[in-house]
Amino acid sequence: MQDFSKINLDNTINSGQVFLWQKEEKYWFGVNGQNILKINEFGKIKSYSNQKPDYLRNQDNLEIILKSISKDKIINSAITKYLGLRILRQDPFQCLISFIISSNSNIQKIKICLEKICKTFGEKIFFENKEFYLFPEPKTLAFASINEIKKCGVGYRAKFISEASKMVYYKKINFEYLKNCEYSEAKELMSQIPGVGNKVADCILLFSLDKLEAFPLDRWMIRILEKYYPQLFELSTKTITQRQYQKLHEKIIKYFGTNAGYAQQFLFKMERENYKKNWL
Repeated sequence: MQDFSKINLDNTINSGQVFLWQKEEKYWFGVNGQNILKINEFGKIKSYSNQKPDYLRNQDNLEIILKSISKDKIINSAITKYLGLRILRQDPFQCLISFIISSNSNIQKIKICLEKICKTFGEKIFFENKEFYLFPEPKTLAFASINEIKKCGVGYRAKFISEASKMVYYKKINFEYLKNCEYSEAKELMSQIPGVGNKVADCILLFSLDKLEAFPLDRWMIRILEKYYPQLFELSTKTITQRQYQKLHEKIIKYFGTNAGYAQQFLFKMERENYKKNWL
């Protein structure tokens, strides 16, 4: 019998959701906005701020969710193999900047850029006798120069990071509102941020703003859908337009349901592991 309450922290952190994490013995340490988290193999969290965020989404009813997306032998196999994989509830601003940087990049490069941003603009603190840098607040990046941000290795994305930070700082983007509004409205608002396209918006909505119907579609996911579900999710062209992305998302929701974001994570994890791709 499957234990749906199980947590596999290694698989969860190594699933493309987060980048500022490092493992030391049986513990994972990670930056989450203005907080540092220490998580053991059983999912117990200790934090620098002494707050206890539901970072691992323990309030989600995993039994109901995973049964709702178990539509075929492909996804069933992925769930069985990677049971314990969780979607994380991240700091929204850090998640926003992380996935702006993620465009046309790889996990190792994203991690290096984010570490440089933290060391350049974040506050240095000590936690558990270790040195860490908190993620910079929106105000700090909003008032940093483009050249300062560029020195962190982010290239053309420096301007996007600056403009996104200004939008958050001046409350043109309100994360609390986005958490509480419908997915379609949240997606439309997120897509107004420079550097945030369909896939990046869906990553932020899924990994930090509680939108479990978000299903990020990049070249990996499109390849996976074409490989395992050619009849269900057929694409008529090689490049995915705005309209095609939306239509494909509608088909995905019709098939997997409103918890489709979990299906995305299991399929993405399975295929990346099949190809022996590097994680953190």
